[in-house]
Amino acid sequence: MRDESSLAGVDFAEGYIAVIDKPLEWTSTDVVRKIKFALRKCGYPKIKVGHAGTLDPLATGILLVCIGKATKMVESLQAEQKEYVAELELGATTPSGDMEHEIDARYPIEHITRQAVEEALRSLTGERLQAPPIYSAKKVEGVRAYEFARAGESVELRRAPINIYEMELLEYDLPRIKIRVVCSKGTYIRSLAFEIGEALASGAYLSSLRRTRSGGFRVENAFELDRFMEKLHECETKSEN
Repeated sequence: MRDESSLAGVDFAEGYIAVIDKPLEWTSTDVVRKIKFALRKCGYPKIKVGHAGTLDPLATGILLVCIGKATKMVESLQAEQKEYVAELELGATTPSGDMEHEIDARYPIEHITRQAVEEALRSLTGERLQAPPIYSAKKVEGVRAYEFARAGESVELRRAPINIYEMELLEYDLPRIKIRVVCSKGTYIRSLAFEIGEALASGAYLSSLRRTRSGGFRVENAFELDRFMEKLHECETKSEN
């Protein structure tokens, strides 16, 4: 059920968290810019807008857009647990860990069983260190890692502590599997896909990713971006009258 509540009467400067279901192929920054531009037309020319946790362009789902005084909550919101539903393609890898790039290597999958997948998920659950993907927004000496990768330059990314609280196999249909992951801030699901491939003595990459929960916010109650923009347009129209 989508959030169809009215935005009439909302004082965005005092703080508002827009729970957006981010569309496919949009960057998180694209969403923030679009909302900020619309808010300027609603009479908020200098309002602050930010998001609490980046979603890759090829991922969909919950994006928390913090507006006005709610931007002070970005760090605390980012620190909360996240839940994802991911589809993985086993037996192959890509440079980016998802479908942004073509397959660069193939691996056997004949030995993989449902039990082996479940054991691999268990082995990767809990607290540990994880390396970010080379195609990520992680900064190295002030430069995004993906900029080095796109320029063909190698760069070493430091592993960071993460916690995988839960991992569940939802569907098993080789070479495709679907999993549910509940994890901490800083967890890269593309890296997790690669790790699952390694644990299975094979390869894996993400074929789809959806963030279904961020803290207490669930995607079932999120605004589709177009619908949220319609609501902002209503505010814009009222501000002109």
